Amino acid sequence: MTTATELSLEVSRHLPHPPEQVFDAWLDPAMLQKFMLPAPHMSVTATENDPRVGGTFKIVMQAPDVEEGWPHTGTYLEMDRATKLRFTWVSAYSQEDSEVTLTLVPRDGGTDLTLRHIRFPDEEVRNNHEGGWTLILQALDGVMAEATV
Repeated sequence: MTTATELSLEVSRHLPHPPEQVFDAWLDPAMLQKFMLPAPHMSVTATENDPRVGGTFKIVMQAPDVEEGWPHTGTYLEMDRATKLRFTWVSAYSQEDSEVTLTLVPRDGGTDLTLRHIRFPDEEVRNNHEGGWTLILQALDGVMAEATV
């Protein structure tokens, strides 16, 4: 039987941008506000970021039919520019010591980005996050394409 702490997910996407640009987008509050969109019609109403190991972030996601936004916070655990970013993930739907790791590998003039999120309270929450992270990586691709035009 799978326990909650063993549940994990992994989503990947090739982005036609250098690893340094992809890495930096995850630390830029203005960029986070544009791509941290886990569902259609959602928005990010606030972002705060202290991009250093031990620093924290806060992202408030908002659905149009909900009065209050959903804060997502975390602490940066590991930062290796253009290679790896690891942070805790705390929200109303996460469990204690939930972590996200981004791994960036240069390939074909761009970046293969793999996002691994570990520790979920149950399979439904994990599956919802998998869909959300997939849409977030898709939005990141679009936002980065617009930024280079």
